[in-house]
Amino acid sequence: MSVLIVIPARYASSRYPGKPLVPLTGAGGASRTLVERSWLAAQSVAGVDRVVVATDDDRIRDACQAFGAEVVMTSEQCGNGTERCAEAQAHLDLAHDIVVNLQGDAPLTPHWFIEDLVAGLRNNPDADLATPVLRCDGATLNGLLEDRRAGRVGGTTAVFGADNSALYFSKEVIPFTSDSYADGDDTPVFHHVGVYAYRRETLADYPGWPVGPLEQLEGLEQLRFLENRRRVACVEVSARGRQFWELNNPEDVPRIEAMMAAMGLE
Repeated sequence: MSVLIVIPARYASSRYPGKPLVPLTGAGGASRTLVERSWLAAQSVAGVDRVVVATDDDRIRDACQAFGAEVVMTSEQCGNGTERCAEAQAHLDLAHDIVVNLQGDAPLTPHWFIEDLVAGLRNNPDADLATPVLRCDGATLNGLLEDRRAGRVGGTTAVFGADNSALYFSKEVIPFTSDSYADGDDTPVFHHVGVYAYRRETLADYPGWPVGPLEQLEGLEQLRFLENRRRVACVEVSARGRQFWELNNPEDVPRIEAMMAAMGLE
């Protein structure tokens, strides 16, 4: 089964305009844009046949071509990253069996997250798509709760059933727990890692479905699959000592740079 990684990148983000071109400084002092760091993360994944950046912006296209990325130009009308991946797939003549959406705001995504994700979809023939979830330790959970108290949208959380099929995703911290956790404690909350592996046919169907009320309320594209009764497999991944955070707000830049420094990531 051939695998394509698409990195959707748009300039006109409502929360953080120009986010793909924001520079991030690594442990050794090298400064690279967010989209380049996402592309480098994709390049490290084993078993991938092709990596492309999908954008609607000439500035992002030019920046990506400058560091050697293949770019697919897509429409400004794409409402989210999944729609942009679907359009990119159509431009590439539906040539790949599995399409991975590596959203360009997660430069700390380890290669094994995506490798485990693709393996999880391959080994689960009843699933229409798969997405990784990471059990929060106390430090991560407390960071999510701090963001919500400050009125910021931080990471997304996921709840799933005994068969690992997704029940719901939310920008709120779910499930609710009244317990307190030290930084190193395991918690019952799972951080949704914003990466998806779709079967080709499932991704092609997605743009034809209307935006449902849950997707509209939460602003989470994956809820369109649940609202249309598609099975989303949650694949639990292990951090293996790596810190993980997404770049959603300007305040996340120093947080991610500090994590890169602590982990020695260039």
